[in-house]
Amino acid sequence: MAKEVVTPQEEMLESAQAQTENFFEKNSKMVVVAIVAIFVLAAVVFGYKKVIVEPRMTKAQEMLFEAQYRFEQENADYALALNGDATAPGFAQVIEQYGNTPAGNLANMYAAACALRMGDLAAAEKYINDFSTIKGVAGEMINAMAIGLKGDIAVEKDELSKAASLFEKAAAASDNEFTTPMYLRKASQAYRAMGDTAKADANLKTIQDKYPSSIDSREATIYIGD
Repeated sequence: MAKEVVTPQEEMLESAQAQTENFFEKNSKMVVVAIVAIFVLAAVVFGYKKVIVEPRMTKAQEMLFEAQYRFEQENADYALALNGDATAPGFAQVIEQYGNTPAGNLANMYAAACALRMGDLAAAEKYINDFSTIKGVAGEMINAMAIGLKGDIAVEKDELSKAASLFEKAAAASDNEFTTPMYLRKASQAYRAMGDTAKADANLKTIQDKYPSSIDSREATIYIGD
């Protein structure tokens, strides 16, 4: 069988996919804790917390962290993180039992990331479409990452125009030195793979101008004008 030829554009898109997932795995716990804490506070303010809300949120958060621990392992078993086993639950169990809690909502995004890594695009789409946008400034980065996952799914489906649009939307969803330049770079790579050099370079130029200290700025310098 002839060896499949991988174009430079495909290599860049694969590299971008891996970097997005690695960022999500390394930084998600920090934002998860912050978002869950906000929702717990809201529950305290708006009532019936002691008997119903707080116990459910606590249990959902505990289950989420158990699944998250497996998700963040080096050489992680994504099927195990998603589906769990007899010793610990997976994200699917968090969704099934506590889908209407903040932790259950966040589990949808984790589950989508797992399914994407496993190559199950239909499941990845279902999970990420079930994720509900989180209101407020504290949820902006989470929302950006959810949109970015939709972009990654579109790349895997070879829907590059849709992917580029989603990556630009993800970049705009949260203005920070981490996700914003990353998604601008991914949008650039999608545009370049389609042959739209002008839009590709425009996104790289934005990285150079607005996020010069970011990791992605170095790559922008390398690829702009190619």
